[in-house]
Amino acid sequence: MYYFDIQEYKDRIQKTKRRMEAEDIDVLFISQPANMNYLTGYDGWSFYVHQGIIISLGQDEPIWIGRGMDASGARLTTFLKEENILSYSDDYVQSKTKHPMQVVADIIKKKGWREKNIAVEMDQFYFTHRCYVELEKALPEARFKDGNILVNMVRMIKSDKEIEFMKKAGKIAEKVMETGIDAVNVGVRECDAAAKISYAQIKGTEEYGGDYPAIVPLMMAGEGTSTPHLTWSDRKFQENEAVLLELSGVYKHYHAPIARTIYLGTPPKLMKETAEIVMDGLNKTLAFIKPGINCEEIEAKWRDAISHSTVVKESRLGYSIGLNYPPDWGEQTVSLRPGDKTVLKPNMAFHIIPGIWYKEVGFEVDASIRITEKGYESLYDFPIELFIKK
Repeated sequence: MYYFDIQEYKDRIQKTKRRMEAEDIDVLFISQPANMNYLTGYDGWSFYVHQGIIISLGQDEPIWIGRGMDASGARLTTFLKEENILSYSDDYVQSKTKHPMQVVADIIKKKGWREKNIAVEMDQFYFTHRCYVELEKALPEARFKDGNILVNMVRMIKSDKEIEFMKKAGKIAEKVMETGIDAVNVGVRECDAAAKISYAQIKGTEEYGGDYPAIVPLMMAGEGTSTPHLTWSDRKFQENEAVLLELSGVYKHYHAPIARTIYLGTPPKLMKETAEIVMDGLNKTLAFIKPGINCEEIEAKWRDAISHSTVVKESRLGYSIGLNYPPDWGEQTVSLRPGDKTVLKPNMAFHIIPGIWYKEVGFEVDASIRITEKGYESLYDFPIELFIKK
């Protein structure tokens, strides 16, 4: 059931090992679900319990470790040999006296890696403080290092098949946003609009189905447009208010985020002016993008494009995207902001979202793109405009 050729997984593993060697890491324990999927194909909603894979410079294949009932999922979704699919018994789950990292440590000991340089993903959602404490206690001779975004950095440059998946996600994103704009009307409950959006995300297109997004539909209306990360309620949309939709199309966990703004009624002058400035700034910024420039140069171009106005965006302009699981569709690697000198290369992908969330007005519009040999390519075809519904 894995989605890529075994050779592609092996190539990803080799790239990871080269980064490990460069950072003097002998053994890497990976807990981020997207990184597990990227290197082995493993796919399951099992990340609410402790799981992971071990990459060692001294072993060709990774070792998958997880809850006993999930081991069959590893057999179904990965290319790993049976000897590299290991599990812990259910009495380790949410136990006050045992912990799955004790099993991970035992495996490391049995492999003879107890004195190695061992890296863990120290700042990931599913690697807890207790995980680190238990490993450190069980492996006193090891030298622990931070391998937090090591695999994430490998993931930044996509293969052609990964780009194909993201383009399919982009086609789904078009359907999803069309559904959202159609569903948002005066008198409609926010939850009813959200239900239609979620249905469209999972249904996908006639040619291929969608997937669950790493972030649920974000829907800000009325005074809620002063902030970017609210969801829905059973409140009804009101006349003469803005509605911000930040959604995504998803195909096999590859994301194409899409954000647009709807105004229910006649938009006031401040809304129209803000929208025009932001949309013009986004278009000028996109025209500037090409391989060889760096991330902070893109953000500087955006600031230059809106410098004639009073619009100010203090948060980052965008970030890298691709494969991911809840709670975030960003790759957690590079950002479009001052100080990030990461150079753009072909088949990197970014979500550029110059969102404005003032108390007086909120406006969102975006672009999900991949870097090409000469410039950029949008992952979807959707108008960059303020959608007005009277």
